[in-house]
Amino acid sequence: MRRAFIPGRSRPKGYAALATLGFILAMMPSIGLASPAVSAPSTPLASPATPASPAPSVPQAVPGAPAAPASPATDTTTAAPPAVGAPIAGAGLLPADFSAWGMFMHADIVVKVVMIGLIFASIVTWTIWLAKSMELFAAGRRIREAFGVIDASHSLSVAMDRVGTENHVARALLHAATGEWRQSVDALDDGDGLKERIVSHLDRIEAGAGRRITKGTGVLATIGSTAPFVGLFGTVWGIMNSFIGISQSHTTNLAVVAPGIAEALLATACGLFAAIPAVVIYNHFARQVAAYKAVVGDTAAAVLRLVSRDLSRGDSTITNRADPRESLLTADVE
Repeated sequence: MRRAFIPGRSRPKGYAALATLGFILAMMPSIGLASPAVSAPSTPLASPATPASPAPSVPQAVPGAPAAPASPATDTTTAAPPAVGAPIAGAGLLPADFSAWGMFMHADIVVKVVMIGLIFASIVTWTIWLAKSMELFAAGRRIREAFGVIDASHSLSVAMDRVGTENHVARALLHAATGEWRQSVDALDDGDGLKERIVSHLDRIEAGAGRRITKGTGVLATIGSTAPFVGLFGTVWGIMNSFIGISQSHTTNLAVVAPGIAEALLATACGLFAAIPAVVIYNHFARQVAAYKAVVGDTAAAVLRLVSRDLSRGDSTITNRADPRESLLTADVE
């Protein structure tokens, strides 16, 4: 017969043991005792806030089962960085130095030819400048002196006596006038026709003097207009070599690209070094030649005034002063 529960009476001891066991089982997940494979640490934990990491489980060999194939070992080692001072890819393409001479010696043969041609053009430019400057200075001084003498003379015969033989242009103008006067001695009544013929001679002498004094300046114009493009050709060739070096070395290292670009820029600098002085000197000579031609034109006008003056006087002494060998065709005009 089952006995009824009476309040106030104590519970049996078996019930209390079951309650304690249930409480322990409920608390096992919170204190880390749920997994039987984890063993308690042999040493006390230094910090209770940090839980111990579970040890990896080792699979146990089963008797009679085939052994699993061993997996290949994974190489976890990393490549060591290059040591300090190790050679860099493309370093062998660098020239010994980046001076102008070093880049010239390391340049391609085509770039060298371009540079040599531009340097030669620069030498020609400065040679023409020196020679033509001396020529223009001497010719300008002579023609100005002759113009002063002719303009101060009162007749053609007096001008012939005063003008020296070193004034070639002035002497040619005077001989052209006296030669035409001598050849027209039987037609002196037609003064206008005589002056027209003399003017024709003077114009040709003036044009010839201008052509002679401008010799060599055309070379300056050619150098000034073409040298930049020749330097640009060297630039293009050097950059092309740089890209070829990149493709052959399979790297975009600056050590591979820099030499070709430096050579290209040096070729451009040579082109500008030859072109800029040539243009400046050509413009300077153009002004000097224009001034010289103006003085020659003034001298021719002064000679024509003397002819007109002698015609008005009816001077016949001029016919004996002309040398038939000193004509427009044989006069040494400089």
